[in-house]
Amino acid sequence: MKRIIISTLIILSVFSCSKDHPVDGDGLLITTRQECYVSNFELLGADYVTVLTKQPVIDTTAQTVNVTVQFGTDLKNLFPQFTLATDCKLDPKIVGKVDFSDLANPKQYTVISGNRQISKTYQVLITVQPR
Repeated sequence: MKRIIISTLIILSVFSCSKDHPVDGDGLLITTRQECYVSNFELLGADYVTVLTKQPVIDTTAQTVNVTVQFGTDLKNLFPQFTLATDCKLDPKIVGKVDFSDLANPKQYTVISGNRQISKTYQVLITVQPR
């Protein structure tokens, strides 16, 4: 009887460790979700306080994020924060401060759907508030 219980536990542990759900190269679960968009955006300064003067304007059709930052903002040391549709991921990953000082060449970020089949590239367009 003891052997049967031990055998059953071993079999259950082997099957419970099997990968029923695939994961991507980042270790994130790949789902069936096809939604692929930015739902919110925040831009923080070096002190982790917002530098935005008003809510961002996110255009999911044109795939743009338009923001206005406070006059005098250090555009070389900003921390962008994206809120994405469920199960999406962002490329490139944001791992620290980002230099947004080249306003003529907006930063681009690609949103990838939960099923990893759809991707949309968004441009972050920054306007500096006049004095």
